[in-house]
Amino acid sequence: MVDKATTQADAAVLAEESLPTRSGESTGIDVVEAAAAADLAPPLGGVSESLPTPTDSVTINLINKLVQRGILTKNDAADMIKQAQAEAQVAREQSQADMFAIAQAAAVQAATDQIAIAGAGLSSANDVNVTYIPEPVKTQIKEDIKSELLAENKQGKFRMGPQPYMPAWVARFRPFMDLRLRYEGVNFPLGNDATGSFPNFNAINTGAPFDVTGNQFAPQFNADQDRNRFRIRLRIGAEMDVADHFTAGVRLATGENNSPVTTNQTVGLANQGQGGNFSRYAIWVDRAFVRYDLGKDRRKNLTLWLGRFDNPFFSTPLIYDDDLGFDGVALDARYEVVKGITPFVTAGAFPIFNTDFNFSSNQPTKFQSYDKYLLGAQGGLDLNIAKAVNVKLAAAYYYFYNVEGRLSSPYTPLTASDAGDTDNSRPSFAQKGNTYFPIRNIVADASNDFGATNQYQYYGLATPFQVLALTGRIDFNAFEPVQVSLIGEYAKNLAFDKNAINLVAVNNRGPLDDNLSNTIGLFDGSSEAWLIELRVGTPALAKAWDWAITFGYRWIGSDAVVDGFNDSDFGLGGTNLKGYTVGGSLAFSPNVWAGVRWMGADSIAGPTYKVNIIQFDLHTKF
Repeated sequence: MVDKATTQADAAVLAEESLPTRSGESTGIDVVEAAAAADLAPPLGGVSESLPTPTDSVTINLINKLVQRGILTKNDAADMIKQAQAEAQVAREQSQADMFAIAQAAAVQAATDQIAIAGAGLSSANDVNVTYIPEPVKTQIKEDIKSELLAENKQGKFRMGPQPYMPAWVARFRPFMDLRLRYEGVNFPLGNDATGSFPNFNAINTGAPFDVTGNQFAPQFNADQDRNRFRIRLRIGAEMDVADHFTAGVRLATGENNSPVTTNQTVGLANQGQGGNFSRYAIWVDRAFVRYDLGKDRRKNLTLWLGRFDNPFFSTPLIYDDDLGFDGVALDARYEVVKGITPFVTAGAFPIFNTDFNFSSNQPTKFQSYDKYLLGAQGGLDLNIAKAVNVKLAAAYYYFYNVEGRLSSPYTPLTASDAGDTDNSRPSFAQKGNTYFPIRNIVADASNDFGATNQYQYYGLATPFQVLALTGRIDFNAFEPVQVSLIGEYAKNLAFDKNAINLVAVNNRGPLDDNLSNTIGLFDGSSEAWLIELRVGTPALAKAWDWAITFGYRWIGSDAVVDGFNDSDFGLGGTNLKGYTVGGSLAFSPNVWAGVRWMGADSIAGPTYKVNIIQFDLHTKF
């Protein structure tokens, strides 16, 4: 007779032999239960003559092992297997019944909720709102959704990675927004000429022509009344990678008009009787472009822009305002030939003006289009002279095709709407400072009292513009995180002819010379401009308490650059100005910072004009 302890030990060993080889799997029978079963088993009745075939059931395999060791008889084993199979079948049927009951309860709850929602008028006929989902159903739904997402990801519909299951376009889409709130105080010191010496040529050229024989002053710039303005600037847009190497971008911005050099909106401003009283503000298309980049390394790259995009040239506000958008096509190429030496070339063609398709609108015979272009080319070097010193130098040539005024064919306008054939040679936007001359060649006859009346006049730029610009920047990084930068730019209008301008100019003239018989002073404009600026602080306001201060001086001759494109803040915009700029910025977080800037400007040629401007800004972005 087999010892009881031996029988229990054998049962335990057999149970262990029946366990699956992978750790962590359930065996379906406990070793202790096997030992307890052995305690009830009859004495050894012999070993089975043939080995049973292993099965997928751990319980059956264990029973077969017990039969092989003589612990169980075949009849007892058969009875135990039948009993185990019967119990498993009952368990399966009970599980299926439970799942059916759960699903049925969920369906009833969903139907009840749907009827309630429909009665409240909150959903359409095809909507289903399930307020409670049992955990087994939730688990099954999760598994089904996961399987579907994985299948769709194989088809390229979704991106896997740190943020799985997100649509692929999300990773290619980069939205942005920035908001600037500004207080601006404008002060005109005593001594400015207030006799009507500052005609607003932009107001004349964008409205009805001015009758120079009338009894009224031409539109004038403010030169003696201080102003306080609260201004906002909102810009919102996005860039998106649309294909390999191709990026599309768009930006919308505020603006109290379609000025190309500012996106500021003065709060409460009323223009021509419109605005004020909490009126809504306009939003303009500020950028819309496609960019092609061949290479991602800034030292070895080829970039092509098409559409309306940021200034592609290395320049300062002396020539182009920071807000100015360029319409057309531009190409930038750079390649590091030796470590630390990277030549670059930038070139582009930009339409400035295209005549109204039906000009002149009140005549059956139309005028030829008077197209204007900016053609620019720039070459330069990026130099990493030492670990802490970077230098960037560039020379550019900007050819402004057809921007100068042209004298019309002789004619006699009978009304203010009778156009001349060179009316479109006048600038469609200007600030102030450039020299002008009358472009309508009006014939004196009986209809205008031989020149005493009906002298309806427009004004064009008195000189062509072919600007040579030299630009440089030196960055010292020996005091990181503080950077010290020195920026400079020099510009000269190579097409400037002072003697020719003196024959036609109506502004920018000096005082009368008592030794000459002239009734007006000699032309006193200039073709040169220069700027120098020192910046100290963190290169970017990237974290709380980052700071930067600037100090600069600029001198802008009347006809060195086109006044319609340069800085709109200094001296209230334009040329024929000189003076200082001081400013500082402080970050409160990576996305919020404040700034203050003071600018003092004096006129160079013509009557005295001085203006001091103080600006307090609060910037936010994401």
